[in-house]
Amino acid sequence: MIRATVAALGLLFWLWQTPAGLAQGADPNRIIVYQSDFGLKDGAVSAMRGVAVSVDPSLRLENLTHEIPAFDIWQGAYRLNTTAPYWPPGTVFVSVIDPGVGTDQRSVVLKTRSGHYFVSPDNGTLTLVAQDLGIESVREIDGSRYRRPGSEQSYTFHGRDVYSYTAAHLASGQTSFEDIGPELPADVVMIDYQKPEIDGDMVAGNIPILDVQFGNVWTNIDRATFELLGVELGTELDVRIFNGDDLVFEGAMPYVSTFGDVPQDEPLLYFNSVDNLSAAINWGDFAATHGVGSGPEWRIEVARR
Repeated sequence: MIRATVAALGLLFWLWQTPAGLAQGADPNRIIVYQSDFGLKDGAVSAMRGVAVSVDPSLRLENLTHEIPAFDIWQGAYRLNTTAPYWPPGTVFVSVIDPGVGTDQRSVVLKTRSGHYFVSPDNGTLTLVAQDLGIESVREIDGSRYRRPGSEQSYTFHGRDVYSYTAAHLASGQTSFEDIGPELPADVVMIDYQKPEIDGDMVAGNIPILDVQFGNVWTNIDRATFELLGVELGTELDVRIFNGDDLVFEGAMPYVSTFGDVPQDEPLLYFNSVDNLSAAINWGDFAATHGVGSGPEWRIEVARR
């Protein structure tokens, strides 16, 4: 199986741009990027950012997104993986999609081989960055030391009290990665899903996300894997989409470069902005029309006719 995801390409880019080994040894660069399922209707995001600047007012704070659907760990994993490679080594990411907050799940900092740092509950959020950027080391956050002072009786807002506080100490250089807490085995909780693979005249993959604005169905099938089918632009292919074992869609559509290559209201297969195979309807909403969703349980098969 060949996998050439955008995240892997991003990792190769950083390694190519820097001397050998520099990405792995990258120190935190004073940038923190936040992701959550909090939304922006209240002050939760601002509180996290306030904790960080209270540790060091000179930190640069950025947002990835705070519109992850509530409790959707898988979508958080996907958004981290498609965004992180565009940030320089040393960037610290804080990801808080945490339905198990306050339980005995681990709070960790993952350092990837690309030199990025991820502060998160170890609940599957780190699945894709661990696979595509590689694990250099994982440390469990020592909550007796890295917790906002005065929050010892707070059990439901680790994003503010533990993760942002820890990330700020790490990003500012006040704390080394090695001092965050005990080193763990080099693995994290992983979510199972269909990886892109070729089986004869068929390629299979996962539907990790929908293009929510337009209803296009994005897959994780990268160009290199798809091209093993040996099909040319304009070729009509058979497509089947499953939710678990249930067949949700079956039909034929052409493989083309862009939407305007087919008439309005007609389906198509194309490569999206992160260079993965996608299904769409020109001037339409494929997901709504056919009842297609996304997540680790969603699977697509594309076959030569």
